[in-house]
Amino acid sequence: MTTLAVIILAAGQGTRMQSKKQKILHDVGGRPMVAHVFETALSVADRPPLLVVGPGDKGVHQLFGDRAEYVVQAEQLGTGHATRMAESILRGGFDQVLVTYGDMPLLRVESLSRLAQIQAESNAAVAILTVMGDLSSTFGRVIRDESGRVTEIIEVAEARRRPNGEELLAVAEHNAGVYCFAAEWLWDHLPELPVRQARTGPEYYLTDMIALAVAQGRLVATLTIADADESLGAGTRSELVAVEKAFRRRANERWLAAGVTLIDPETIYIDQTVIIGRDTTIWPNTFLQGDTTIGEDCCLGPNSIVRNSLIGRGCRIEQAVVEGSILNDGSEIHPFNHLMGQQATARNAKP
Repeated sequence: MTTLAVIILAAGQGTRMQSKKQKILHDVGGRPMVAHVFETALSVADRPPLLVVGPGDKGVHQLFGDRAEYVVQAEQLGTGHATRMAESILRGGFDQVLVTYGDMPLLRVESLSRLAQIQAESNAAVAILTVMGDLSSTFGRVIRDESGRVTEIIEVAEARRRPNGEELLAVAEHNAGVYCFAAEWLWDHLPELPVRQARTGPEYYLTDMIALAVAQGRLVATLTIADADESLGAGTRSELVAVEKAFRRRANERWLAAGVTLIDPETIYIDQTVIIGRDTTIWPNTFLQGDTTIGEDCCLGPNSIVRNSLIGRGCRIEQAVVEGSILNDGSEIHPFNHLMGQQATARNAKP
């Protein structure tokens, strides 16, 4: 049986966010982006995820405490260099090392598990997650030879410098940025990464491990994910909007399949931590947030907020705010009420 360790790259500051807060700490679905990635990694790894953080990090440590392990990347020298920081902790203890980014909150457990399985069964040096995209994508292109074997991953900037740049950019298969390596091969060859000149100085790119594997005649395996949303990351506020919308779509689809009626899903916001009973109906402009549980046969909204509350069966909340409260079965909160830190019954909930 193979053993798997997961590295989450969490040292980038995300300066394009124009924020005092590190980009991976911005919320999606009511939780920091990196928290979603962490929980997914925790489900597939054989040890607590290892987070590569920047010097002086406080936010990531405060978020996970002793649930995770940490290693510091003192200098921002690229993804290859960040991965190498984990060698002293992981080398010799695991058969596989999966590397992903802290700003990809839509990754599924099933995808990471399948990627690790493909690497183990094929004995590939590395298995990479790919996604089908279009010409406008900034993801690197996955280049294959006539037999279908991966020969390289070429970044967009590099593709544009080549004579056949337009042909390369038209390649539909893109690198999603998630890798599962044969552990010993990874540690043996990381020092061989070439130095690249980036905008901010020299960097070592993890994608160059693909070229090293090909040069050695080692297999580079792939898993193409059907749900392109899994590959979404957020380095800017605009990208954060796209990730949030994708997260909401997924959450709404899950509740529809579970027997909850959403009158207008695009205007309804349900945090990941919320639990909803069957045959509950949710009307437009309703927000369910935090540690909230909704019983069966309720009617919520329109224009309502329920936050960190326990709502019984058959309750009705219309154009009202309920937070930090408990509603017993059959309770009604009428329009323009704000219930905070209370326990309500069917009799005393009405104004």
